[in-house]
Amino acid sequence: MNQRDSLRSVCDNRILILSCRTIRNFTCVHLSKMKTLVILCILLTVASSYQYTKCELAHVLQRSGLDGLRGYSLADWVCLVQYESSYDTGAIGRNRRRDVVVSSDYGLFQINSHWWCDDHQTRNSHNGCHRDCNNFLDSDITDDIQCVRRVIRDAQGMNAWYGWQNNCKGQDLSRFLAECNL
Repeated sequence: MNQRDSLRSVCDNRILILSCRTIRNFTCVHLSKMKTLVILCILLTVASSYQYTKCELAHVLQRSGLDGLRGYSLADWVCLVQYESSYDTGAIGRNRRRDVVVSSDYGLFQINSHWWCDDHQTRNSHNGCHRDCNNFLDSDITDDIQCVRRVIRDAQGMNAWYGWQNNCKGQDLSRFLAECNL
């Protein structure tokens, strides 16, 4: 167990212990310590995201078999990720209608909470990938890749992503892989 896992375990246990006590037993000192602990746990969760470089991601996606899947090139995938999340696995985008959040997009591929995952906030989520949206925010993109494989099986294919539609579709994408030594 590394230091981060050890600290996360401590955070989980302390929050559980603190949440099991009644409010009347807390003093100002306990509340102050609890606030500090909660903030530390939130920072640890956010810290588990990862910022890829373009070429690093290209190698990972190539090894995962996305190159050529359903006719989409590796350059299509790298371009999509650049315009959707800027290579950040912790990215969250909010989709608003009349200033109200109606769904959110999660992770490297900006997987949508209305159609593909459950964020426990979006009404009538279809959850087509049968995943919690928060699973797409960490550095392990295995589940993200499984989900995007499901997304592109639909008739829309990569048109499901506006970042790809508006910036990559029909374009010369060779610049996305030019310096990657694939």
